[in-house]
Amino acid sequence: MDLFKKCYSFVLLVVFLVALVASATEKTKVPPGKVAQPSSACISCHAKLTPGIVGDWKASAHSKKGVNCETCHGAAHKSATDADKATVAGIDTCKQCHEKQVTQFMSGKHAMAFPSGFAIPSFHNNPSVMTEGGKGCGGCHKFGPKNAEQYAALKKAGLGEQSSTCDACHTRHSFSKTEASQPQACMTCHQGPDHDTYQMYLSSKHGVRAMMKQVGALPKGASAPTCQTCHMSGGSHTVRTAWGLFGVRAPLSDDPKWQADQVTILQALGALDMDGKPTALFDGLKSLDAFRSTKEDWQKERDKMIQNCSQCHTASYAKTELEKGDKLIRESDALLAEGIRIVADLYKDGTLQKPEGYAAAYPQLLTWKHAPNPAEDKLFTMFLHHRPNMFLGAFHNNPEYPINYGLGAMHDDLNQIRTIAAELRTEKQQQAELNKH
Repeated sequence: MDLFKKCYSFVLLVVFLVALVASATEKTKVPPGKVAQPSSACISCHAKLTPGIVGDWKASAHSKKGVNCETCHGAAHKSATDADKATVAGIDTCKQCHEKQVTQFMSGKHAMAFPSGFAIPSFHNNPSVMTEGGKGCGGCHKFGPKNAEQYAALKKAGLGEQSSTCDACHTRHSFSKTEASQPQACMTCHQGPDHDTYQMYLSSKHGVRAMMKQVGALPKGASAPTCQTCHMSGGSHTVRTAWGLFGVRAPLSDDPKWQADQVTILQALGALDMDGKPTALFDGLKSLDAFRSTKEDWQKERDKMIQNCSQCHTASYAKTELEKGDKLIRESDALLAEGIRIVADLYKDGTLQKPEGYAAAYPQLLTWKHAPNPAEDKLFTMFLHHRPNMFLGAFHNNPEYPINYGLGAMHDDLNQIRTIAAELRTEKQQQAELNKH
């Protein structure tokens, strides 16, 4: 399937997702009557087969409130020969009791993890065990609502556990609120070269104080912000930020130079066409909550963060610090846009031929980690790894990431792209000379 078809499928998926989200956020009534205690058959069998599961459930708030095995897994499974009849608790199951949290979750970016993963064209180039099997991208991109067909497909493939959502933070079967409130709960997904936000936080002053507080080196009343303090203030499960993971937004800057760089990046993402007009993919990314599409929406999220920061700092200090992150996005945009234009010129003068599946003879950042040539491979590293280090490191109050893993690395990327471009043109010229003879 070429890139155009994948992007078209992506837009259709977004339309489906919007309808699914609207349906999933409708009120679900809790079944009347007291929930029964777990059957002795469940406990006697699983205490031998899976004692850890039983132990976690017994220690949970669920067990104390009478939420039993049948509540989440149904009553069809009764013996070792019909284990496939046990259902896996999905988000609708949790919503029966936790409607507020589910509604918040459905309006935030985490709910979009599942469809956004499958919407990236290169996602489908990975081995299925990494995607559907969860041993790679799918391990974190299982978040979000799924319809009955998707549930059935996962279960048929023996991947029923991939259909759940809430347990990514509230590990089954304890489903602990305390566990999910600790910064370590975020570490599994928010790490690695493309979004190393946990490590940025952990080695910042905020993270250092949080770890010291956990081991008792600081008193319980000490100020020590966790990930949840800033991103889930008041227990909200929405989790949104002004700039998002990739530091792009539709309300462009009023500064002409920065605006031109932003347009170049959005074109390489496929959100704008070569004339600077929104594409179908633009609407798809907007529906996936990948960026803020209005100045009002961006400002709303920025004001929320300033309010969060104001628990420990003055509002003016918080505003100034966040604006420093904005400035680093501008600096990183200038470097990335220059790299994009260098590669774009290689396509323009015919030094690089448009790869099969590319919608245009132009760098395609959504090709992700499957670059068709060395120049774009370095460009993708610049976009996915080093640019996020620059601005996300700043927003997470970590001085090391912006300079050494961000700015310095981006300059190195740009130098390598320039060198590769020069070498490719030299090879082309030499080949042309040979062809004359």
